[in-house]
Amino acid sequence: MLRMFQLFVLMLTMLPLQTAAGFSFDHVVQKAKALAGKPYQAPQPVPKFIREMSYDAYQGIRFNSERSLWRESSSNFQVMFIAPGLYYTHSVTLNIIEAEGPKPFPFKKTDFAFADAEVEKRVPADLGFAGFKLTFPLNKKSEQNQFLVFAGASYFRGVGKDNAFGISGRGLAIDTGLPSGEEFPSFTEFWLVRPSPDAKEMLVYGLLDSKSLAGAYQFTILPGNPTKVKVKTELFPRKNIQLLGMAPLTSMFFYGENTPLPTGEWRREVHDSDGLQIHDGVSGEWLWRPLLNPATLEMDFFSTENARGFGLLQRDEMFSNYEDLGAQYEKRPSAWVEPQGEWGKGNVALIQLPTPQETNDNIVAFWTPKSAVTSDTPLGLAYDVSFGKADLAGNPMGIVAKTFIGDGNRIGGGKVPGAYRIIVDFNGGPLTKLPANTPIKGQVTASDGGEILEHFVEYHERIKGWRLSILAKPAQNKPLHLRAFLNTDTTTLTETWTYRLPVMNNILAVEK
Repeated sequence: MLRMFQLFVLMLTMLPLQTAAGFSFDHVVQKAKALAGKPYQAPQPVPKFIREMSYDAYQGIRFNSERSLWRESSSNFQVMFIAPGLYYTHSVTLNIIEAEGPKPFPFKKTDFAFADAEVEKRVPADLGFAGFKLTFPLNKKSEQNQFLVFAGASYFRGVGKDNAFGISGRGLAIDTGLPSGEEFPSFTEFWLVRPSPDAKEMLVYGLLDSKSLAGAYQFTILPGNPTKVKVKTELFPRKNIQLLGMAPLTSMFFYGENTPLPTGEWRREVHDSDGLQIHDGVSGEWLWRPLLNPATLEMDFFSTENARGFGLLQRDEMFSNYEDLGAQYEKRPSAWVEPQGEWGKGNVALIQLPTPQETNDNIVAFWTPKSAVTSDTPLGLAYDVSFGKADLAGNPMGIVAKTFIGDGNRIGGGKVPGAYRIIVDFNGGPLTKLPANTPIKGQVTASDGGEILEHFVEYHERIKGWRLSILAKPAQNKPLHLRAFLNTDTTTLTETWTYRLPVMNNILAVEK
């Protein structure tokens, strides 16, 4: 009992500014609940000419960083604003919470620089904001670095120290990948709580709305290495939802070492993320699924109970595997979702869509509850989203460093028509402490009627790890679905590698 009282006192001492100002997360929750009780009204679009701007024209509208919010106090946290246009088709309401309470933050056209005088003339004085960028001195005190951006639908993009922007988080995903079409909820209003000038964390509230539901969000933001966003949400469905995606992540995978090089490409790999990592709650298993750019939509669901984490990671952090000075794919952040509390039974969903180019985000991962989401069932969840280096998940096992797929009926692959040669390299974790002559075994299984023709393990000196080589053949007109990990007689050494190669792929050599 004493410990509970001490915890309560500690929580009181940590109450943020918004409580003293008479505004709390509960105010946003009540707004969301009231909103869900009314028919949905789509946000008012900005003028048509702004929505139909070219990319270059929109890039000509720039916020003046000298006008950043809280710059005058030399605050650690400062705010830059984003104008609507192009992909950002409606404005959002912004409020600032200071000592005297919340107040609307007005749009000022003079805070923006316009490359085109004709565009400047036509932009209305009350255009509003599409979103905002948060800055913080990640590298040195005298320099403000952009590290988190809220803009467009329910998207937010984050980076840790030394990252370049890539993967995005989202407030919510609804019916992603379903034939009915995806619904994109949008944040329509934000409240930014003014931090003290030397603060290391910041608080933001968001109100989300869509045809299917309304929701309240609290974001506690801690920039660094990694950057962490603590999320708390309360959702109020307006109707039954077939596929609700919680804590969604959106990324891009064009091609990598596990896919053929597209015609005309000189770069060895192009992707923001190269795999899905899952840490299950009951079994404790760490699972790794390399990403694909499939010929048709691929949807995979991984059963979990009280999941401890999932994320889309960019494990390949070597410049030599991309050779792209502009895109800097080796610096793209990984993102890791860590549930707070027990989420119960559900699935981590992986949605992979085909893309002909690297400008399309074609990968989505999220958690979806096993129980039905109905109009009379409010939902509440808490989780942390971290952006940073690929090791941010804290996986203690040996990890998959590379996956290669080739024809199993050619020199270096095998002599079996219709089969595939799969190479999986493992290193790190307990593997680093084992001598090269350790008798390590590969445990390989196939489903969907697939056949394992052979597999063997050998030490890989160059990566200080082990290579698992598999020759496998799928059942006719079925995908090749494999699982594998390394062990000794007594110990599991690595995460579980899982791979699902669709029937339609361009890996097997064409007979001439």
